[in-house]
Amino acid sequence: MSGSAPTREVARRVFAREFNDAGYTFKESDDERAPVYSLLPTGESANRVFFVGTLTEKEDVGDDSEYWQGRIVDPTGTFFVYAGQYQPEAASTLRDLEPPAYVAVVGKPRTYETDDGSINVSVRPESITEVDATVRDRWVAEAAERTLERVARFDDEGNEYARMAEEEYDLDPETYKAAALSALEDLASEEAESDADGAADSADAPEA
Repeated sequence: MSGSAPTREVARRVFAREFNDAGYTFKESDDERAPVYSLLPTGESANRVFFVGTLTEKEDVGDDSEYWQGRIVDPTGTFFVYAGQYQPEAASTLRDLEPPAYVAVVGKPRTYETDDGSINVSVRPESITEVDATVRDRWVAEAAERTLERVARFDDEGNEYARMAEEEYDLDPETYKAAALSALEDLASEEAESDADGAADSADAPEA
């Protein structure tokens, strides 16, 4: 419908291991205002991403004005987010947060070519929200599920983004399947340890 506001793109759940390999970007039309997509190596386009991890470091790297860099770790690697005057809410959150803290981030992928020709991938956050371990654990499970689904569809006939990924990257999708499964194993181990600690605390508790 003409004049209607553009719909927001789906925010893809993706682990850092895969996101940091997604150095190829493209548009699906010649319109200069057309959205820019990152091509995920598992065969999916991503105009926006959603991830949850531990903010381990933050730093104001701006010269003339505040420009915050955040380092956020998930079970597979590290995301870098950058927020300045054009992302005031995210920048304010980064300024106020004290690492380590669990955070949920929605944002847009950004690529930058370094002097040596390599591509760095980062996130320009739309929002950064402090969350708890339960939210982090749920995201790990969901991100693993989405990753495994993308890998399972990779060889499907008509999967145009997978064919594009084969052309643009010399990367094996099974790598990201392994990372997702490892993240699930780590999550299960953490939950087992937590249950064991809870049982031990109960056993140590004095009888009423």
